[in-house]
Amino acid sequence: MMWVSKIELRKLMLYFVLLFALFQLLSSVSSGYFMLMGARIGVACAHSVFWSIVSPLAVRVVDEKHRAWALSMIVTGTSIAMIFGLPLGRIIGLYIGWRMTFLCIGLFSFIVWAYLFRYLPKVPSGGGFSLHKLPVLLKNPLLMGLYFFTFLIATSYYTGYSYIEPFLKQIAGLGDRLITFTLMIFGGMGIVGRFSYSKFYVRAPKSFMNIVVLLIALCLLLLYPLSHWQFTVILLCACWGMAVTAFNVVLQAEIINHSSQNATAIAMSVFSGIFNLGIGCGTLIGGTTCDYFSISGVGYVGGVLAIFAFVFWYFRLCRLVHR
Repeated sequence: MMWVSKIELRKLMLYFVLLFALFQLLSSVSSGYFMLMGARIGVACAHSVFWSIVSPLAVRVVDEKHRAWALSMIVTGTSIAMIFGLPLGRIIGLYIGWRMTFLCIGLFSFIVWAYLFRYLPKVPSGGGFSLHKLPVLLKNPLLMGLYFFTFLIATSYYTGYSYIEPFLKQIAGLGDRLITFTLMIFGGMGIVGRFSYSKFYVRAPKSFMNIVVLLIALCLLLLYPLSHWQFTVILLCACWGMAVTAFNVVLQAEIINHSSQNATAIAMSVFSGIFNLGIGCGTLIGGTTCDYFSISGVGYVGGVLAIFAFVFWYFRLCRLVHR
């Protein structure tokens, strides 16, 4: 991201969406493991730059009074896409094959690229960001606190969510169609999370974040106890999806608000990397729980981590963010 930080944002977005599409198509025609892995690494590189610039770009193409709305739309779209992607990719993979999953993503990405080429306005980069400026950014205690908080929540969330499909099948006893429906409900409730942010966060930011984090923890802790009834576990997943989306939009807004304009994309790049680190750690912790205890315990372990995240937020970070 530092290497490309001087490039005008419209041009940068078009470059990397095009690369994303091309590497997806390469994945679909891969003839061996190393070719597929190389294509996925290419997707990851394009994907990381996209995540770094999409939120700052959204808040800069609208006037100031609509910035919160624009950011909430971006986070809602990404959250719903991440969660809807699992059932949609699952359906395509089951009925047509995994190569068609990557082919469909690649073709749809070309459509997105054409839309952006037609409608996205030029947006100045805001200045370059060199390597020697990075320590200054990382010495910001508020940003570092937000990053650690992000890591804790992502780890706790993905301790449970990484194994939600086998959990719903093995523990809750849901069939394949009902699992797909539940995951879509999970993603769809992100819209409610986005609206709750737009409506309530500005009025009572501390209370809103307290409720969101506690709701994430509660959903994880209740995952197994409520899995004995299909209706309750589906309702729980709906609340969980709403809370996670609300958390995501709040954290991105705070990081953008507490970083300078020329450092926003880098700050978001660090946020994206730390969130992905949390995904990996959560998946590892969840997998270890499944290996040495039971898949039924992933919610409990994730819930304990979320409670720890809330304690850190409440006693160390809350006053810094909203003083």
